[in-house]
Amino acid sequence: MGLGERLGGGAGGVRHPPEFFLPSLEGRGWGWVALRIAGRQTLAMSRISPEMTRRARALRSNATDAERRIWLRIRGYRPRFTRQLVVASYIIDLACREAKVAIELDGGQHADSPYDEERTAFLESRGWKLLRFWNSDVMANPDGVAEAILAEVSRRHGPTHPQPLPSREGRKKGR
Repeated sequence: MGLGERLGGGAGGVRHPPEFFLPSLEGRGWGWVALRIAGRQTLAMSRISPEMTRRARALRSNATDAERRIWLRIRGYRPRFTRQLVVASYIIDLACREAKVAIELDGGQHADSPYDEERTAFLESRGWKLLRFWNSDVMANPDGVAEAILAEVSRRHGPTHPQPLPSREGRKKGR
């Protein structure tokens, strides 16, 4: 029996599962999303709060010099990187979602911070690898920091590479 037949569709295509596949969201309050999963398993997941989204956008708009220097060096590589990613109640400076590598670029105010230790423990418990660099190191050697980031992503995910050539570039003329 195929997935389409199990979910109520026939050979013509998969239809959405019946409503009884949805979990009850009663008592969960605002901000919960239900995910439907084949095999009658369900999962409820919280949305990102509007306040965290607003804060991440503001941080993206007001990036530090160190963040800009690293972003300019890694943004064209695959797998993709993103800036100011919200993960639970934390905002990560730069991240590669596919490789689950988080990059924090910190100033002196972060030295021996219990908050940073808590965030690191939380992210590592969810499979993220956190790389932390001091702003002064980034400003002194941005190419070296970018190289260290790409090496870690490559180690966790596989080789990184710049964006591939456009689809028609490299073809022989006349074809």
